[in-house]
Amino acid sequence: MNIKDCDYTLDEALTGVEIPRNIKKDLCIVSVKYYSFDGKLHEGQLVIFKDLKTDIISIFDELEKEKFPVAKIIPVVAYNWSDSASMEDNNTSAFNYRLVKGTDRLSNHALGKAIDINPQLNPQIKKDEVLPVNGSYEPGKPGTITKNSIVVNAFKKKGWVWGGEWESSKDYQHFEKLN
Repeated sequence: MNIKDCDYTLDEALTGVEIPRNIKKDLCIVSVKYYSFDGKLHEGQLVIFKDLKTDIISIFDELEKEKFPVAKIIPVVAYNWSDSASMEDNNTSAFNYRLVKGTDRLSNHALGKAIDINPQLNPQIKKDEVLPVNGSYEPGKPGTITKNSIVVNAFKKKGWVWGGEWESSKDYQHFEKLN
């Protein structure tokens, strides 16, 4: 028996923020199973771009099989749409209607085409700034994503890009699919 992190409908997962209709119509909610740090099987939910549903199911099936630990998977609505609060709680999430920090352009999260996994363990590091603020990147620690990890391999097989390979910053939690 698995432990359910949450049980939202798509409408419930999208309440509290104004989302343009052309984006909202392309979103779906998908349940995924994973092992958490308690060693037990959990079930969480991701709001994603509907064309990526089979990718996400396949990737999380692989992570479940390998027992890669994920802290929790709860839509960002549970955090009042606060990316910081979700990340600081080590929550894995996908859709969040927001801009790229420090810009006026939409994040790929705002399209449901990006996911952040265990952000506290896999922070974004840009110069001296670490996000989330309570994040710490320690390769080898359970739940940490490295270039040869099962997580990177599973996403890359499906054509996703890993932020841990970016030049200007390292966003170890972040995966996105551009096409």
